[in-house]
Amino acid sequence: MKQALVLSATAAISISAAAEVVFNECPRCEMEIRVSHDAKTAYVNLSKLGDATKEDRAARAERLLAAGRIPAATSVKRPLMGWSSWNTFACDISEDVILETARAMATNGLKDAGYVFVNIDDGFFWGHGEDGRLRFNPNRFPNGMKPVVDGIHALGLKAGIYSDAGADTCGSMWQDAKGRYDKGGVGGGLYGHDEADCNLHFKELGFDFIKVDYCGGLRLGLEERTRYTQISQAIRATGRTDVRLNICRWSFPGTWAADVAESWRTTGDIRANWGSLKGIIRQNLYLSAYARPGAYNDMDMMEVGHLKGSVKTNFGSSDEGFTPDEEALHFGAWCLLSSPLLIGCDARNVPETTMALLTNPYLLAMEQNDLGLQAEVVARPESDVYVLAKDADRFYGTARYVAVFNLADAEKEVELRSADFDLGGKIETFDLVERADPGSFRDSVFVRVRPHAGRFFRFDAEKRLERRVYEAECAFLTDFNDMRDWKKLGTVHADEADGASGGVVVRNLGFRETNDMIWKRVNVHSGGRRELVFRCAAPKHPRFFHAQVDGGRKVRVDVLPGDGQFVEVSLPVEVGPGVHTVRLSNAEAWMPDMDRMVLK
Repeated sequence: MKQALVLSATAAISISAAAEVVFNECPRCEMEIRVSHDAKTAYVNLSKLGDATKEDRAARAERLLAAGRIPAATSVKRPLMGWSSWNTFACDISEDVILETARAMATNGLKDAGYVFVNIDDGFFWGHGEDGRLRFNPNRFPNGMKPVVDGIHALGLKAGIYSDAGADTCGSMWQDAKGRYDKGGVGGGLYGHDEADCNLHFKELGFDFIKVDYCGGLRLGLEERTRYTQISQAIRATGRTDVRLNICRWSFPGTWAADVAESWRTTGDIRANWGSLKGIIRQNLYLSAYARPGAYNDMDMMEVGHLKGSVKTNFGSSDEGFTPDEEALHFGAWCLLSSPLLIGCDARNVPETTMALLTNPYLLAMEQNDLGLQAEVVARPESDVYVLAKDADRFYGTARYVAVFNLADAEKEVELRSADFDLGGKIETFDLVERADPGSFRDSVFVRVRPHAGRFFRFDAEKRLERRVYEAECAFLTDFNDMRDWKKLGTVHADEADGASGGVVVRNLGFRETNDMIWKRVNVHSGGRRELVFRCAAPKHPRFFHAQVDGGRKVRVDVLPGDGQFVEVSLPVEVGPGVHTVRLSNAEAWMPDMDRMVLK
């Protein structure tokens, strides 16, 4: 077991009124530096100085303390942080439950950590009256919603609400664990009431967020893009520009979603068990191209806090809970992939270990910044082991977040190669969950990852390398959506493939201009005559595609038939230093299956 650095200090350096560096002797400790839970004190282990000086370690400690501070808020909408009622209470909510939760969040450290949204999910409806006005369940909310919203706001928090794109809500159509339907949701949805309900929610009551489900929309056979666009327009028509809209269609709805909402669900409902968590993580691994500042892939509410042996949900025996490793992977993955952070457990009674995880300043700083980045897969050592990376402080800087997800059932030793995440020279390492610095490395380092677990690091390097490999599954696919069977519809999709560099290829590209592939951030260090090498596979007939750099002239690239075997085709290009886009398209015919692009 790793020993904490807790021996008495021999010296201390004050950094500011809120932070300091403390020097200790701890020969048996593995870590060079440890940081307190609140990221206000760094403990430097003098027994691990090696060739470094105390001044060097103090400077490193100061940098680590700074890395644990979330940047000040700007106009950029960062991933939502808060709580939602559904996972624990389903439709069994009330004015008391909501206001008690809000008061707990305001005082137990959640609000201070950034969890400010208190979101009321399904269960508050009582249909629409004859006058078309939305009514609220008189048994659960006898005083209506105004005192609830005002009570939330009085605590310095924000209030969220729920509806459906159709006429009926999900709670009225699906039974809970006790076999009950919530009849109050019949006729409670937005359909036919967009303007009136939006004015009620956002102008009259003052809600700040809305999640819009699709059970009723699906029953009516509504078209998603049209329907959610109508709802978005109705929200804007209220004059409120600060309302956050979440699309809940249970799959990645399409690239249009980022122009309509701030977040969109990419999966079915999460449950508090390993199978559900593993499936949701895998569904989101190749969606990094679709996240941007103010618009994020939503992996659903979190089930952290539901540990094995202490699960409280309304969804039955399938909610068996998580081990501590699974819980840490759960929360770390949501932060790394920039999903909204909505707590689903009872926020009035959060386990101590879960609270430490939810308020970990380094995991939160990994997400709560203005870059708007979702990490992408940069290596896949085994089928259920993934290495992911994203920039930390600025685009193309020398600091990156790197993680290993071990979704397998056995412990793995994984080699992290600096070339995979585009860093070079000496690389200083910081474990975000342990809040500790195990030392530095060059070229590569091996880490052990327990089953159903993750390791999350911040790497600070001497230099940023030019990226060479661009995987197809991490490119922006304009026509991609995950709502229907892509094989039947012939729509573009990432798919597992033997022999592919990351085990995944992109299939069904082409046959229309928008069914394309775009690498939007090709960062070139050395300009001039370069070469783009595409690894792809054509079936029994030849195929081709057009390549464009920065929207310029299309150049045709032919791929000979290979019975599905991978081949490489080259394209010389003239590019200057800087960030470029590379687009592949074919409006006339199917393109080959694409594996990757290499910049040479």
